Amino acid sequence: MSNYSINEFIRKTKQDESENEFFELETPRILEVNLSDHVWAKAGSMISYNGSIKFEREGILEHGVGKMFKKAFSGEGSSLMKAAGRGRLYLADQGKKITIFNLDNEAITVNGNDLLAFEPGVSWDIKLMKKVAGMMSGGLFNVTLEGSGRVAITSHYEPLTLLVRPGEPVITDPNATVAWSGHLKPEFRTDVSLKTFIGRGSGESIQMEFKGEGFVIVQPFEEIVTTGSGS
Repeated sequence: MSNYSINEFIRKTKQDESENEFFELETPRILEVNLSDHVWAKAGSMISYNGSIKFEREGILEHGVGKMFKKAFSGEGSSLMKAAGRGRLYLADQGKKITIFNLDNEAITVNGNDLLAFEPGVSWDIKLMKKVAGMMSGGLFNVTLEGSGRVAITSHYEPLTLLVRPGEPVITDPNATVAWSGHLKPEFRTDVSLKTFIGRGSGESIQMEFKGEGFVIVQPFEEIVTTGSGS
């Protein structure tokens, strides 16, 4: 471990005040939001801020009755908060690596637990994985974001992007799947033969199968999400 004087440590780790983009990576695991209006972020992700910023839990009817019922049915583990005002806001989620996408009239679907923040101009909708409801606990919902604007997602360690091509489907573990092309619609299947593997004996193994053309982002970590109320 390196040794520093206090002044050396401050110089090495202090915030970069020259940054002024709406979303900036202050470190690979800390997102800086240069706020002048408002932003939607994962509830509980704020670690620091300066300026005049107020935080509000997502209102029950703020995004319409349809989304409210889908959230209730999905047992969503992480709700949204709205940060409004002016200042610098710093977000993080359990030390996970952060990736920023700049959507240009595009769509991306993100595992609900891996969505950190998005600009207010980006439209979103919750997609339920109805075919696997009851098969696995947690991670049963995704959020599809589309339009133009920035979206920040998280992953454990370095993510890997797998290309999906016609006739070459990609199979993934749902707990290791972070995001995918917004137009792809994964199918779910089980492989009972995996029950014979060590650590897989507690039930059927659920797999996601992506067909068509696009991409899938996975992480080298199986994240088990507990259903229930958000933090």
